[in-house]
Amino acid sequence: MTTQNAAPQRRADHPTWWRIPLVASALGLPVLALEYSAIRAQAGMGQYGAVLYWALALYAVAWAPPHRRSFRTLRILASGAALMITLLPVTLLLLLGAMLPG
Repeated sequence: MTTQNAAPQRRADHPTWWRIPLVASALGLPVLALEYSAIRAQAGMGQYGAVLYWALALYAVAWAPPHRRSFRTLRILASGAALMITLLPVTLLLLLGAMLPG
């Protein structure tokens, strides 16, 4: 008589799941905090405040899913989008500053 294991097999955790969110968070969260403090100092969030909240939510989405290989693409996309949303205004400001005559 043969017995079969009816228990579902659990997928193995991805060993390096934390690298991409860590790099994006290390680069983006200090800039995001600086942008937030600069916007709050100007007495109002306005429409730009929603962008800051979206970036913060995307950082949370990058860290939140289970540590499986199947969530790798979601982590990459969320981390990349959050980093892009965070760094785009600063990059545009630096570009405008470089283009203006000193």
